[in-house]
Amino acid sequence: MPSQNMCGHVSAPVVNTGGSQAVSREEFDMLKAQLEQARRMATVGELTSTTTHEFNNLLMTILNYAKLGLRYKDEPSRDKALTRILDAANRATKITGSILALARARQGQREPVALKGLIEDSLLLLEREFRKYRIHLELALEEGVPAVLATGSELQRVLLNLLVNARQATPEGGTVRIALTHDRQSGEVLLSVRDTGSGIAADVLPKIFDPFFSTKSGPDATGKGGTGVGLSSCKEVIDSHGGRIRVESSLGKGTAFHIRLPAHTAAANAERAGAAETSPVPSEGA
Repeated sequence: MPSQNMCGHVSAPVVNTGGSQAVSREEFDMLKAQLEQARRMATVGELTSTTTHEFNNLLMTILNYAKLGLRYKDEPSRDKALTRILDAANRATKITGSILALARARQGQREPVALKGLIEDSLLLLEREFRKYRIHLELALEEGVPAVLATGSELQRVLLNLLVNARQATPEGGTVRIALTHDRQSGEVLLSVRDTGSGIAADVLPKIFDPFFSTKSGPDATGKGGTGVGLSSCKEVIDSHGGRIRVESSLGKGTAFHIRLPAHTAAANAERAGAAETSPVPSEGA
């Protein structure tokens, strides 16, 4: 039977297949929310080292150009110094905004999101990592791709997971390619991340999105990866947005993840159609 907690809220029990009570629905929802927040913070934690170095570089830029502006009194030198300081400060602001958006739990707040901007924000956080390992980035971003109806921070977490995985799988001198297109026939936005790493064995591919399954023995030298929660979380997010994610890989050639999401116009039309089907039909006399 349902029970009341101390706050007076009813907790409906979740019953397992054996018929015994496992955990209340309220507790289940709370644990699920805690797991989601832990996943968010894990992503933020993986970016800490990269962003710390990036902020240090930006601070050094600001300090050096501030000294330059004080040393040289002519207007051109001061204008140059102030411009560089402003550029560095704006970059720091964007990085801070991206990190805060990832850390905040904003489930359910969906709005039109331009994936091109999301890609650019993600690379802002990771480009130093790619430079450090001498990995080339190729961007094939089609112009005019429509937005998707989504929680931007959730999709960014998916993209960051895929990019970190691609970076880890790709040897120095390799390439990671990001492509964004619009399939006008299906009304979907297509996003893919492809690396030139070692690839994944065919017998492993069907399990790649299973919770806690990982092809890695543990975190790499940077402390990233190895938990097996990243890709399963990615699939959950994409599924919850009405999309699909699939993987293709060949040993020795690399791996590609392909995501399909309904374009905002298509998603809006589907929602309107669903609402129309469930709306009561007014009587003739109304």
